[in-house]
Amino acid sequence: RDHATNVGTMFRGKENALMPNWLRLPVGYHGRASSVVVSGTPIRRPRGQMRPDQTKPPVFGPSKQLDIELEMAFFVGGENHLGEPIPIHKAHEHIFGMVLMNDWSARDIQAWEYVPLGPFLGKNFGTTISPWVVPMEALLPFVEPNPIQDPEPLPYLQHQDAYTFNINLFVSLKGEDMASAVNICSSNFRYMYWTMKQQLAHHTVNGCNVRPGDLLASGTISGPNPESFGSMLELSWRGSKTIDLGGGNSRTFLNDGDDITITGYCE
Repeated sequence: RDHATNVGTMFRGKENALMPNWLRLPVGYHGRASSVVVSGTPIRRPRGQMRPDQTKPPVFGPSKQLDIELEMAFFVGGENHLGEPIPIHKAHEHIFGMVLMNDWSARDIQAWEYVPLGPFLGKNFGTTISPWVVPMEALLPFVEPNPIQDPEPLPYLQHQDAYTFNINLFVSLKGEDMASAVNICSSNFRYMYWTMKQQLAHHTVNGCNVRPGDLLASGTISGPNPESFGSMLELSWRGSKTIDLGGGNSRTFLNDGDDITITGYCE
């Protein structure tokens, strides 16, 4: 919710930060599997159409606003048949385990293309996940109640055991000219508004089938404080201020050669 509110405030103003449907359903979009890569795979700066000057026609070239998104994702472990939704009280039976995710984003490409159908070239150039899948059983000791959802969701999104996980998450950045990495974000998975079970129940409620190995991402995990913002778009507030890295180094978005590390742990 914090990420959606922050980005909505930047682009639509504080009064229209959240779209009317956001608190009613777990908003999402379909991605692609072809460019989901394991941690350590280099990501090339994407090229595409942008419109930096709204008084002039769009231009084509490399993105100047390459960004990260701190996310987690879960792998589906059990399928359902086409036309048969997964009820929320059985959703946990279909969730195998979780990974860390960086949903790389080209904000300038995304800003020009996303209306009316959503992200395309601004996100499909690469999505990085951690190499190990942590089974849900290993995370059960770190369960905690999910935040209260208001308004109350529709019946198919209501569950009696609304829980989330206390997972500490961090993002660090190391530039080519920096001696060591600097932490730029400290967040927690508990800040997510919708649960994974709600995501899966909503994804399949229209009869869509899922298969083992399908990957569903959380969305950007931002918290209530600036140091917990899970994207450089938020940390720099759409490029209006710099992110201090110490030693005279700063960023608004990523430079060529920057190394991003996402870590997570429970305790």
